[in-house]
Amino acid sequence: MKQTRQQEIPDLIIFDCDRVLVDSEVISCRAHAEVLTRHGYPITSEQVFDRFLGRSTRQANLEIEAELGRSLPDDFHTQLQDELFRSFEADLQAVPHIHTALDRIAQPVCVASSGSPQRMRVSLGRTALHERFAPNIFSALQVKNGKPAPDLFLFAAGQMKVAPERCLVVEDSLPGITAARAAGMTVLGFCGGSHCGPGHAETLRAAGATMTFADMRELPGLIENGAIVATT
Repeated sequence: MKQTRQQEIPDLIIFDCDRVLVDSEVISCRAHAEVLTRHGYPITSEQVFDRFLGRSTRQANLEIEAELGRSLPDDFHTQLQDELFRSFEADLQAVPHIHTALDRIAQPVCVASSGSPQRMRVSLGRTALHERFAPNIFSALQVKNGKPAPDLFLFAAGQMKVAPERCLVVEDSLPGITAARAAGMTVLGFCGGSHCGPGHAETLRAAGATMTFADMRELPGLIENGAIVATT
């Protein structure tokens, strides 16, 4: 069958959480680096960013333990959460203009994040976003494989009762872009977080983002103007 491309408006908008809804990456990388270094795995916040951006803590810990040749302490996750949540309470902000964008989006929305449910309760609650998405907040802990596997996005679409090809994902990381594409979804690359350096937009497009944008005020227009491209 000959393929044709036609622009259509999506039925569901799926948001990543960290760096897309909350500007958390600099804070998170710093907390991870401090706790890992404390436990004999010296690493900088920049290295945490380069290696683990967009991946679940579970996957990152397995890789770190393989390199260490030993398990991290039983209370490692608790220590990391304590450090992270203290920093969130002090410094975390919503991504600029995300509330304005959500006010203008007519479609149902949900969150699909590599973060734990507790982390999202804290980060989204701190930025007055939790009530805008609850109960449609989905975590990688609810599926077998986290990003870059498609499991989480497919799970979110199933819970929201929307076909994958009718979903539009907003992501900022390479694992997230890869996961969305593997799920058969169109994905927009957000490059407006404080962690995004020169060339981030090009990197996201090369990974498969349909287009990129740096200001959340652009998102409603991209959606309504047919940012999702259906192939039939």
